[in-house]
Amino acid sequence: MEWENLTSVSDFFLLGLSQQPEQQGVLFGLFLPMYLVTVAGNLLIILAIFTDAQLHTPMYFFLANLSLADTCFVSTTVPKMLANIWFQNQVISYVGCLSQLYFFMLFVMLEAFILAVMAYDRYVAICYPLHYLMVMSPGLCILLVSASWIVNALHSLLHTLLMNSLSFCAAHEIPHFFCDINPLLSLSCTDPFVNELVIFTVGGLAGLVCVLCLVISYAYIFSTILKMPSAQGKRKAFSTCSSHLSVVSLFFGSSFCVYFSSPSVRSAQKGTVASVMYTVVTPMLNPFIYSLRNKDIKSSLRKRMRARKMHSP
Repeated sequence: MEWENLTSVSDFFLLGLSQQPEQQGVLFGLFLPMYLVTVAGNLLIILAIFTDAQLHTPMYFFLANLSLADTCFVSTTVPKMLANIWFQNQVISYVGCLSQLYFFMLFVMLEAFILAVMAYDRYVAICYPLHYLMVMSPGLCILLVSASWIVNALHSLLHTLLMNSLSFCAAHEIPHFFCDINPLLSLSCTDPFVNELVIFTVGGLAGLVCVLCLVISYAYIFSTILKMPSAQGKRKAFSTCSSHLSVVSLFFGSSFCVYFSSPSVRSAQKGTVASVMYTVVTPMLNPFIYSLRNKDIKSSLRKRMRARKMHSP
Protein backbone atom coordinates (compact mmCIF):
# COMPACT_ATOMS: atom_id res chain seq x y z
CA MET A 1 0.00 0.00 0.00
CA GLU A 2 1.27 3.46 -0.84
CA TRP A 3 2.30 5.87 1.93
CA GLU A 4 -0.36 8.41 0.87
CA ASN A 5 -3.16 5.84 0.99
CA LEU A 6 -1.92 4.48 4.30
CA THR A 7 -1.98 7.69 6.31
CA SER A 8 -4.08 10.19 4.27
CA VAL A 9 -2.49 12.98 6.29
CA SER A 10 0.81 14.86 6.23
CA ASP A 11 0.26 17.26 9.13
CA PHE A 12 -1.52 17.52 12.45
CA PHE A 13 -2.61 20.61 14.36
CA LEU A 14 -1.76 20.80 18.07
CA LEU A 15 -4.51 22.88 19.69
CA GLY A 16 -2.42 23.39 22.83
CA LEU A 17 -3.60 24.37 26.28
CA SER A 18 -5.75 27.25 25.08
CA GLN A 19 -6.95 28.65 21.78
CA GLN A 20 -7.60 32.12 23.21
CA PRO A 21 -5.13 34.62 21.64
CA GLU A 22 -4.96 36.75 24.80
CA GLN A 23 -3.76 33.76 26.82
CA GLN A 24 -0.85 32.77 24.57
CA GLY A 25 1.56 35.33 26.04
CA VAL A 26 0.69 34.22 29.57
CA LEU A 27 1.28 30.56 28.70
CA PHE A 28 4.62 31.35 27.05
CA GLY A 29 5.72 33.45 30.02
CA LEU A 30 4.72 30.65 32.39
CA PHE A 31 6.15 27.60 30.64
CA LEU A 32 9.46 29.06 29.41
CA PRO A 33 10.77 29.71 32.96
CA MET A 34 9.41 26.34 34.10
CA TYR A 35 11.28 24.59 31.29
CA LEU A 36 14.53 26.45 31.97
CA VAL A 37 14.30 25.74 35.71
CA THR A 38 13.62 22.05 35.01
CA VAL A 39 16.60 21.64 32.68
CA ALA A 40 18.95 23.68 34.88
CA GLY A 41 17.90 21.91 38.08
CA ASN A 42 18.27 18.40 36.66
CA LEU A 43 21.59 19.19 34.99
CA LEU A 44 22.88 20.60 38.29
CA ILE A 45 22.04 17.34 40.04
CA ILE A 46 23.80 15.34 37.30
CA LEU A 47 26.84 17.63 37.56
CA ALA A 48 26.93 17.39 41.37
CA ILE A 49 26.74 13.59 41.29
CA PHE A 50 29.40 13.02 38.65
CA THR A 51 31.88 15.56 40.05
CA ASP A 52 31.60 14.59 43.73
CA ALA A 53 33.33 11.28 44.53
CA GLN A 54 31.25 10.92 47.71
CA LEU A 55 28.13 10.63 45.56
CA HIS A 56 29.47 7.77 43.44
CA THR A 57 27.06 5.27 44.97
CA PRO A 58 24.23 3.19 43.45
CA MET A 59 21.51 5.48 44.82
CA TYR A 60 22.99 8.59 43.21
CA PHE A 61 23.81 6.72 40.00
CA PHE A 62 20.10 6.01 39.64
CA LEU A 63 19.25 9.58 40.64
CA ALA A 64 21.52 10.92 37.89
CA ASN A 65 19.73 8.71 35.37
CA LEU A 66 16.36 9.91 36.69
CA SER A 67 17.47 13.52 36.21
CA LEU A 68 18.63 12.71 32.68
CA ALA A 69 15.27 11.07 31.93
CA ASP A 70 13.45 14.14 33.33
CA THR A 71 15.51 16.49 31.17
CA CYS A 72 14.83 14.47 28.01
CA PHE A 73 11.19 13.93 29.03
CA VAL A 74 10.33 17.60 29.36
CA SER A 75 12.42 18.49 26.26
CA THR A 76 10.26 16.18 24.15
CA THR A 77 7.10 18.24 24.56
CA VAL A 78 7.65 21.74 25.98
CA PRO A 79 10.02 23.26 23.33
CA LYS A 80 7.55 22.39 20.55
CA MET A 81 4.70 23.90 22.54
CA LEU A 82 6.72 27.09 23.14
CA ALA A 83 7.65 27.27 19.45
CA ASN A 84 4.00 26.91 18.45
CA ILE A 85 3.03 29.79 20.75
CA TRP A 86 5.93 32.02 19.69
CA PHE A 87 5.48 31.53 15.93
CA GLN A 88 1.68 31.21 16.18
CA ASN A 89 1.85 28.01 14.18
CA GLN A 90 0.10 24.88 15.49
CA VAL A 91 1.24 22.57 12.70
CA ILE A 92 3.33 19.47 13.41
CA SER A 93 4.27 17.11 10.58
CA TYR A 94 3.12 13.50 10.54
CA VAL A 95 6.72 12.28 10.96
CA GLY A 96 7.34 14.88 13.67
CA CYS A 97 4.22 13.79 15.53
CA LEU A 98 5.18 10.11 15.49
CA SER A 99 8.75 11.01 16.52
CA GLN A 100 7.42 13.03 19.45
CA LEU A 101 5.14 10.13 20.40
CA TYR A 102 8.08 7.70 20.32
CA PHE A 103 10.36 9.79 22.54
CA PHE A 104 7.54 10.77 24.88
CA MET A 105 6.62 7.12 25.50
CA LEU A 106 10.30 6.18 25.82
CA PHE A 107 11.06 8.72 28.52
CA VAL A 108 7.80 8.48 30.45
CA MET A 109 8.20 4.70 30.78
CA LEU A 110 11.94 5.06 31.43
CA GLU A 111 11.14 7.33 34.37
CA ALA A 112 8.69 4.75 35.73
CA PHE A 113 11.28 1.97 35.41
CA ILE A 114 14.03 4.01 37.07
CA LEU A 115 11.72 4.91 39.96
CA ALA A 116 11.02 1.19 40.39
CA VAL A 117 14.75 0.39 40.30
CA MET A 118 15.37 3.09 42.91
CA ALA A 119 12.72 1.48 45.13
CA TYR A 120 14.58 -1.83 44.88
CA ASP A 121 17.82 -0.02 45.72
CA ARG A 122 16.22 1.43 48.88
CA TYR A 123 14.86 -2.03 49.76
CA VAL A 124 18.35 -3.57 49.66
CA ALA A 125 19.89 -0.62 51.54
CA ILE A 126 17.39 -0.75 54.42
CA CYS A 127 16.58 -4.46 54.64
CA TYR A 128 20.09 -5.80 53.93
CA PRO A 129 22.50 -2.95 54.81
CA LEU A 130 25.51 -5.23 55.39
CA HIS A 131 25.15 -6.78 51.93
CA TYR A 132 24.21 -3.56 50.12
CA LEU A 133 27.47 -2.89 48.28
CA MET A 134 27.83 -6.54 47.35
CA VAL A 135 24.26 -6.85 45.99
CA MET A 136 24.13 -3.43 44.30
CA SER A 137 27.40 -3.89 42.45
CA PRO A 138 28.40 -1.51 39.62
CA GLY A 139 27.69 -4.28 37.12
CA LEU A 140 24.12 -4.79 38.39
CA CYS A 141 23.45 -1.03 38.46
CA ILE A 142 24.58 -0.63 34.84
CA LEU A 143 22.58 -3.71 33.84
CA LEU A 144 19.37 -2.41 35.45
CA VAL A 145 19.66 1.01 33.79
CA SER A 146 20.70 -0.41 30.41
CA ALA A 147 17.82 -2.92 30.48
CA SER A 148 15.40 -0.07 31.28
CA TRP A 149 16.62 1.90 28.25
CA ILE A 150 16.53 -1.07 25.85
CA VAL A 151 13.15 -2.45 26.97
CA ASN A 152 11.46 0.94 26.77
CA ALA A 153 13.09 1.81 23.43
CA LEU A 154 11.60 -1.39 21.97
CA HIS A 155 8.29 -0.84 23.76
CA SER A 156 7.97 2.70 22.36
CA LEU A 157 8.98 1.51 18.89
CA LEU A 158 6.20 -1.10 18.96
CA HIS A 159 3.51 1.50 19.75
CA THR A 160 4.90 3.94 17.17
CA LEU A 161 4.92 1.33 14.38
CA LEU A 162 1.36 0.32 15.24
CA MET A 163 0.30 3.97 15.18
CA ASN A 164 1.95 4.34 11.77
CA SER A 165 -0.24 1.50 10.47
CA LEU A 166 -3.44 3.44 11.14
CA SER A 167 -5.22 5.66 8.65
CA PHE A 168 -5.92 9.23 9.76
CA CYS A 169 -8.69 10.54 7.56
CA ALA A 170 -10.74 12.34 10.18
CA ALA A 171 -10.11 15.83 11.57
CA HIS A 172 -6.40 16.49 12.02
CA GLU A 173 -6.76 18.61 15.14
CA ILE A 174 -5.19 17.14 18.28
CA PRO A 175 -6.78 18.62 21.46
CA HIS A 176 -3.46 18.50 23.28
CA PHE A 177 -0.12 20.31 23.44
CA PHE A 178 1.82 17.24 22.25
CA CYS A 179 1.23 14.01 20.33
CA ASP A 180 -0.01 11.62 22.98
CA ILE A 181 -1.26 8.14 22.14
CA ASN A 182 -4.93 8.50 23.18
CA PRO A 183 -5.66 11.74 21.24
CA LEU A 184 -4.02 10.21 18.15
CA LEU A 185 -6.09 7.03 18.41
CA SER A 186 -9.24 9.15 18.59
CA LEU A 187 -8.38 10.66 15.17
CA SER A 188 -8.01 7.31 13.42
CA CYS A 189 -10.70 6.25 10.95
CA THR A 190 -9.53 2.63 11.02
CA ASP A 191 -10.22 0.21 13.85
CA PRO A 192 -7.50 0.73 16.52
CA PHE A 193 -8.30 -2.60 18.20
CA VAL A 194 -4.76 -3.96 17.84
CA ASN A 195 -3.28 -0.71 19.18
CA GLU A 196 -5.59 -0.73 22.18
CA LEU A 197 -4.92 -4.42 22.79
CA VAL A 198 -1.15 -3.80 22.84
CA ILE A 199 -1.62 -0.81 25.14
CA PHE A 200 -3.58 -2.86 27.67
CA THR A 201 -1.37 -5.97 27.44
CA VAL A 202 2.22 -4.89 26.77
CA GLY A 203 1.85 -1.39 28.20
CA GLY A 204 -0.22 -2.66 31.10
CA LEU A 205 2.33 -5.37 31.88
CA ALA A 206 5.18 -2.85 31.89
CA GLY A 207 3.24 -0.54 34.19
CA LEU A 208 2.23 -3.44 36.44
CA VAL A 209 5.85 -4.55 36.82
CA CYS A 210 6.84 -1.04 37.95
CA VAL A 211 3.93 -0.72 40.39
CA LEU A 212 4.50 -4.19 41.87
CA CYS A 213 8.21 -3.47 42.31
CA LEU A 214 7.34 -0.24 44.14
CA VAL A 215 4.64 -1.77 46.32
CA ILE A 216 6.59 -4.91 47.27
CA SER A 217 9.81 -2.99 47.93
CA TYR A 218 8.11 -0.48 50.21
CA ALA A 219 6.10 -3.17 51.97
CA TYR A 220 9.36 -4.82 53.02
CA ILE A 221 10.95 -1.42 53.77
CA PHE A 222 8.13 -0.31 56.10
CA SER A 223 8.05 -3.72 57.75
CA THR A 224 11.80 -3.51 58.45
CA ILE A 225 11.60 0.09 59.69
CA LEU A 226 8.77 -0.67 62.11
CA LYS A 227 10.87 -3.47 63.63
CA MET A 228 13.79 -1.14 64.35
CA PRO A 229 14.26 -0.64 68.10
CA SER A 230 15.43 2.98 68.10
CA ALA A 231 13.42 6.01 67.05
CA GLN A 232 16.56 7.60 65.59
CA GLY A 233 17.10 4.56 63.36
CA LYS A 234 13.52 4.76 62.16
CA ARG A 235 13.83 8.48 61.35
CA LYS A 236 17.08 7.93 59.45
CA ALA A 237 15.58 5.06 57.44
CA PHE A 238 12.44 7.06 56.63
CA SER A 239 14.55 10.07 55.57
CA THR A 240 16.38 8.00 52.95
CA CYS A 241 13.01 7.11 51.36
CA SER A 242 11.10 10.37 51.76
CA SER A 243 12.42 12.07 48.62
CA HIS A 244 11.83 9.01 46.47
CA LEU A 245 8.32 8.53 47.86
CA SER A 246 7.48 12.17 47.12
CA VAL A 247 8.61 11.83 43.50
CA VAL A 248 6.77 8.50 43.07
CA SER A 249 3.56 10.00 44.47
CA LEU A 250 3.75 13.01 42.14
CA PHE A 251 4.59 11.03 39.00
CA PHE A 252 2.28 8.03 39.36
CA GLY A 253 -0.54 9.99 40.99
CA SER A 254 -0.76 12.57 38.17
CA SER A 255 -0.25 10.03 35.36
CA PHE A 256 -2.96 7.73 36.78
CA CYS A 257 -5.34 10.70 36.86
CA VAL A 258 -4.75 11.19 33.11
CA TYR A 259 -4.91 7.61 31.87
CA PHE A 260 -7.14 5.83 34.40
CA SER A 261 -9.86 8.38 35.20
CA SER A 262 -13.41 7.29 34.33
CA PRO A 263 -14.90 8.50 31.01
CA SER A 264 -17.67 10.32 32.92
CA VAL A 265 -15.18 12.78 34.43
CA ARG A 266 -12.61 12.78 31.63
CA SER A 267 -12.59 15.49 28.98
CA ALA A 268 -10.02 16.67 26.47
CA GLN A 269 -9.40 19.89 28.40
CA LYS A 270 -9.17 18.18 31.79
CA GLY A 271 -6.83 15.55 30.35
CA THR A 272 -4.60 18.22 28.85
CA VAL A 273 -4.38 20.18 32.09
CA ALA A 274 -3.72 17.00 34.10
CA SER A 275 -0.97 16.05 31.63
CA VAL A 276 0.85 19.26 32.53
CA MET A 277 1.30 17.89 36.05
CA TYR A 278 3.38 14.85 35.14
CA THR A 279 4.97 16.14 31.91
CA VAL A 280 6.06 19.60 33.16
CA VAL A 281 5.46 20.15 36.87
CA THR A 282 6.80 16.83 38.17
CA PRO A 283 10.15 16.99 36.29
CA MET A 284 10.52 20.58 37.54
CA LEU A 285 9.84 19.65 41.18
CA ASN A 286 12.08 16.57 41.27
CA PRO A 287 15.38 18.51 41.58
CA PHE A 288 13.91 20.65 44.38
CA ILE A 289 12.66 17.57 46.24
CA TYR A 290 16.02 15.82 46.06
CA SER A 291 18.13 18.92 46.72
CA LEU A 292 16.04 20.26 49.61
CA ARG A 293 15.49 16.90 51.35
CA ASN A 294 18.87 15.30 50.68
CA LYS A 295 21.84 16.43 52.79
CA ASP A 296 24.44 14.92 50.45
CA ILE A 297 23.09 16.74 47.38
CA LYS A 298 22.79 20.02 49.31
CA SER A 299 26.34 19.66 50.61
CA SER A 300 27.72 18.92 47.14
CA LEU A 301 25.93 21.91 45.60
CA ARG A 302 27.16 24.20 48.39
CA LYS A 303 30.76 23.01 47.84
CA ARG A 304 30.49 23.74 44.13
CA MET A 305 29.09 27.21 44.81
CA ARG A 306 31.89 27.99 47.30
CA ALA A 307 34.53 26.71 44.89
CA ARG A 308 33.11 28.86 42.12
CA LYS A 309 33.15 31.96 44.34
CA MET A 310 36.77 31.32 45.33
CA HIS A 311 37.87 31.05 41.69
CA SER A 312 35.81 34.01 40.49
CA PRO A 313 37.74 37.31 40.12
